[in-house]
Amino acid sequence: MARNSYFQFKQFKIEQDLCAMKVCTDACVFGASVVLPVGNIRVLDIGSGTGLLSLMLAQRYPQAQIIGVEIDPVAASQAQENVKNSPFASRIEIVSTAIQDFRPDYFFDVIVTNPPFFQSDLRSPDSAINGAHHAQSLSFSDLLMAIKRLLKPGGNWQILLPEKESKLLYNNALEIDWALTEKLTLRHTAAHAPGCIISTFVSNAGPDFAVKASELCFYEPDGKTYTVAFRKLLQEFYLIF
Repeated sequence: MARNSYFQFKQFKIEQDLCAMKVCTDACVFGASVVLPVGNIRVLDIGSGTGLLSLMLAQRYPQAQIIGVEIDPVAASQAQENVKNSPFASRIEIVSTAIQDFRPDYFFDVIVTNPPFFQSDLRSPDSAINGAHHAQSLSFSDLLMAIKRLLKPGGNWQILLPEKESKLLYNNALEIDWALTEKLTLRHTAAHAPGCIISTFVSNAGPDFAVKASELCFYEPDGKTYTVAFRKLLQEFYLIF
């Protein structure tokens, strides 16, 4: 049967017909914005979905070894297919398991995640969408515990969440001594309310650290023309740029 649900990037293709969560602009901005240390590093992608974030990071950082963990076996299988058909297959592994059960014998330099994000909103009748959107299998508490267990001392973790959920996570993270060091607010246009937030956290930030805050608008005020900043950020990935 022909596949009819995919997103073509410049260097790889995302098949997504079997995944509840499709490629979206926020996730693409996240993949293009994540900053990793230079050199041979291990990166963990929690809730890898289609494999989009892992593939974007593999393209941007040729020395990074990336593991994506995905609890949904169908989504994990499709991510494995996407990785296999990409130029980066030798540097990405997709593991089908809950992050609570993921027990490697090493730590990660950086952890990235775009987790289930509705902690309390009404659920959809579609169970697959529930699993992708709602924290029914991964609460913020579980996520923070997993990060604490898997992140190398001195490492950082970066997360994409809607503004409301980002504030909830921030409060939970502060309680266990994580420090917010960077915050990128995403907006449709400058006139729109904030959409998603990309946050970077570390431990032991020190008394003199300051949060680096910035914003990115996708469109000019006309709502149709991409901003220069957006085009520059995604030009390595989007075919239209």
